[in-house]
Amino acid sequence: MGKTEPQVNINSVSRISAGTTFKGEMISPADIRIDGRFEGKLYTDGKVVVGETAEVSGDVVCSNIDIWGKIDGNLFIRDITSFKAGCAVNGNIQVRKLIVELGSTFNGTCKMITEAEYDSVARQYRPEKKQPASQKPEKK
Repeated sequence: MGKTEPQVNINSVSRISAGTTFKGEMISPADIRIDGRFEGKLYTDGKVVVGETAEVSGDVVCSNIDIWGKIDGNLFIRDITSFKAGCAVNGNIQVRKLIVELGSTFNGTCKMITEAEYDSVARQYRPEKKQPASQKPEKK
């Protein structure tokens, strides 16, 4: 019997709580909620929620994002970016759909992209799936 990829619970959420600082690269198949401080690169196939107390510094690549807190960095979003009232975003975004609420702050550039353009950018961040040993090329 061969190994299978672990199943991801669609209801699971990776979380950085208020008062917590994470520095580095975070890669997750699940949704991510940030209420603390994040510095680095973040990649998920799911949704990212940046809470009111959150401070994010770095690149974010995800399917959708809701921002209530602060972000300094570049955003590459497959579908919807939502700037909520009170948020502050400094950086460049590439997205298919943008929602901006009254009272949000955005300093940067916005490029509307296609899903193919997103996939091209996301490929740089997406972790490579390991091939089973039986499918790996033979070394000579």
